[in-house]
Amino acid sequence: MQSIQPYRMSTRRQFLKIAATGAVALTAPSVIPASILGRAGQVPPSERIGMGFIGLGGQGTGHLLGGAWTYVPGGYAARTDVQVLAVCDVRRERREQAQERCNQMYAQRLGQAAYDGVEAYNDFREVLARPDIDALLLALPYHWAAPMATMALRAGKDVYCEKPIAITVREGQRLVETCRHFGRVYQAGTQQRSEYGGKFRLACELVRNGRIGQLKEVYAYRQPGALFPSAWTSEHAVPVPPGFDWDMWLGPLPWRPFGGEAGHTLSGLFVGDVNWSPHHYDIVQWTVNPDPTAPIEVQYEPSREKPGTSAHPGGAAGRPEDGQVHYRYANGVVVHSTPYPGENIGHDGGACFVGTQGRIAVDRGAIVSYPASILKEPLRPDDARVYFTDSHSGNFLECVRTRRPTICNPEVATYTMNAILIGGIAMGLERSLKWDPGKHEFVGDEQANRLLSYAPRPPWTV
Repeated sequence: MQSIQPYRMSTRRQFLKIAATGAVALTAPSVIPASILGRAGQVPPSERIGMGFIGLGGQGTGHLLGGAWTYVPGGYAARTDVQVLAVCDVRRERREQAQERCNQMYAQRLGQAAYDGVEAYNDFREVLARPDIDALLLALPYHWAAPMATMALRAGKDVYCEKPIAITVREGQRLVETCRHFGRVYQAGTQQRSEYGGKFRLACELVRNGRIGQLKEVYAYRQPGALFPSAWTSEHAVPVPPGFDWDMWLGPLPWRPFGGEAGHTLSGLFVGDVNWSPHHYDIVQWTVNPDPTAPIEVQYEPSREKPGTSAHPGGAAGRPEDGQVHYRYANGVVVHSTPYPGENIGHDGGACFVGTQGRIAVDRGAIVSYPASILKEPLRPDDARVYFTDSHSGNFLECVRTRRPTICNPEVATYTMNAILIGGIAMGLERSLKWDPGKHEFVGDEQANRLLSYAPRPPWTV
């Protein structure tokens, strides 16, 4: 980690001004701020983690300045063990607002009239090139998550990346291989392992320790999803808003004209859900705890809705993503992907674990069991436990310092994401498949295997 000073000496004029007053400074009593010495509860600059933030939409700005994903008032910028050095976004107003707010926060903390140590960038490659940045937080459109994370790892940066982690299986493989090769720390933003009062961790440990008997079924209240490689184009075009780098936003995706507000990705490329489902399938995979090399049968069940119903107005045929996917693991457990069954039940996603002697359901709001006595008996000292942390962002920073694997390291993250992606491919093809996790391919199915990657637009081949 780099030594970070409260001011940058970025111009010749600043240097000459400081040099000219040097003699006076040597003869006058020195007053050194407590923040420089690490006093008054401050962390000295040499021990702070220099960070850059790329992607400054709602989630990225929430991480940076405080939101529902950092669980720390003021976000990473308010942490005394972090120094924000760079903010980056293809939208000028976002990066300039983030830069201004960060500089204001640091000026206030240092008791200065002004501070200009946080730089703003349009091109993320300039951030990756900075040697004083130790770690990056990426909150990006879906298609940029894996390519940019991989490039950052190759540049020697540790990475916290928000879901969906990867939108193809091959992207995920490359991410894991890169992280191993360069010895970097990676954390996926699936915060349910760490946050929400430990409800998900408790459910996992109770099931693993046999409190519901032998686990038989799991109901995951979110659909999987996947990218369908496509030269997707559109005749509809409107002027690109001022200050928005549309070409950089598209990145590896096929070129198309700007057609309006750009969110996470482009419609028409996905079936199912790659945004919300990673949170919940991560908990399912954690709890089912199968052999990660054993084959998985992916069974597709078409929608039972008939054309012309309220679900398909106007007599339209059912969409592939209206069907269900069932995963049959080698240990006999079957995971059913299903939309949440009611207005309130499962609205937060989550999962229900069904065993031979009871069941446990958990989401962000609650954990319940049947019989109720399952939750009343505490875990015993000799019961098996899983990785513990009660702060997802804090776990990332701790692992940057210690070089330990994070609670959602790339192997864990991509194993979960692969389950989502192969389920999405089954939905798109509207048929069942058999997946070999050891080989990262479908068994005897070249059509499905062609959907494990796509050709990125030059120059964004990673």
